[in-house]
This record gives sequence, C-alpha cells and structure tokens, in this order.
Amino acid sequence: MAGIELLSDQGYRLDGRKATELRKVQAQMGVFGQADGSAYLEQGNTKVLAVVYGPHEVRGARSKIQHDRAVINCQYSMATFSTAERKRRPHGDRKSSEMSLHLKQTFEAAVLTQLYPRSQIDIYVKILQSDGGNYSACVNAATLAVIDAGIPMRDYVCACTAGFVDDTPLADLCHAEESGGGTSLAVALLPRGGQIALLQMDARLHQDHLDTLMEAAMTACKGVSKVLDEVVRQHLQETSVLTGE
Repeated sequence: MAGIELLSDQGYRLDGRKATELRKVQAQMGVFGQADGSAYLEQGNTKVLAVVYGPHEVRGARSKIQHDRAVINCQYSMATFSTAERKRRPHGDRKSSEMSLHLKQTFEAAVLTQLYPRSQIDIYVKILQSDGGNYSACVNAATLAVIDAGIPMRDYVCACTAGFVDDTPLADLCHAEESGGGTSLAVALLPRGGQIALLQMDARLHQDHLDTLMEAAMTACKGVSKVLDEVVRQHLQETSVLTGE
C-alpha cells in the first residue's frame, strides 16, 4: 500500500470513519414528477438518481413477454461529469451493461414480479457523482424509487461494499479504498430474511477471510436498511400531511 495510508494506527480511515462505520446516507423520494417512482440518494460523496416506470405493457419484441411474471428492465449510466475524468461514453459501454445486468438480477430477487404478468417494470439509475460504491448506491436509490412507485417487494433490498486493508475488514468503501488494490466485495441483502440477492467480488480472496468480509458487508447492509426505512416513513408522513389524510 504505497502512497496513501488507508487506515491509521489509531484505526481511522481517510475520511475519519472507524472500520465498520458507514458513510452518511441521505435520500429523498418523489423527486421526479413525470415518473411512477423516483428517488435521489447520497451515500457519502456518491450521488445517484433513480427513476421507475411501470408496470406497463411490454415494449419492443413480443418474445420478451413473460406470461407468469413481469419483466424487469434496468439501465445504468454515469453522467459525463460524475468523475474527475470526463467519460466519453456515459452509458452503453461494457461496464455499464454489466452493472445494468447486476441491477436486473438484484431486483428480480426482490420485486414480487408474479403480481404483474405480461408486463414490464423499467428502472433507470444515473450516477451524478462517483466516489466508490456505485452499485450499492444504485441499489439503495432504486429500492426507494420502486417503493415510491407502489410496486410490492419482498423486503427492502439494501447493498453495501466491504474490503480488507491490513487484514482489517472495512465497510462501505470510498473510491480511494476501492482503488487501494485490496479485495472488495459488494452484497445486496434482503435484511429481514437474510437472503442475499447478489454477491459480487472483483478479486481473489482466501476462503478463511470470506466469512469475515461477508459479515462486515451484511452488517453494513442492515445499517443501510434502517436508514432507508426512516426515509420511507418520513416520506409517507409528509405525503399524508399534504393530502390531508
């Protein structure tokens, strides 16, 4: 780990957090009036907008229609100004396609698609500012947008990253920690039942360390779920006041 010291001798990280401490999560639902559901979320310095349309009739090829459930379509993109280096192709590249597929797999595990046969649900997420944990922030924002659209889910689906620095597991990695060369993984969790919707790892990891890293990520996901629950309850309270219910 030449260069930046990611973890001090006192156990503090670059941004002053302890090893298992989450970045600050702030979110707002119903930010985009033209969509069926929407949410804006900040996880540390990573900022995401998520928009949901549907359920609606399947568009495009008729072969996509599923007679017993809804088709989930996800599209991930990054704003050209989201990183220090300007992106020439903010969407449509291999990484964006891969992220879109991961989001689709995640929400297929969480949304009650069988309630909407022969229909389609569109989930669009855009990274406005990137500082690590892009997949996690997208899942958390999209969860709020799906709830805002009134689409039933088995549970909140919450995501967070974890990684090792000097044999110490860190939760909710920022960009510098992700780029530090160590192993990191991202977990999407349905916290009440403890079901894993998606597990992604970008490097080799010794089997002896997997349980420790998984535990750190899953504990972080449960922490995120509490924040998302507070956001949903606050939004419902504000909505009921506005509608006079």
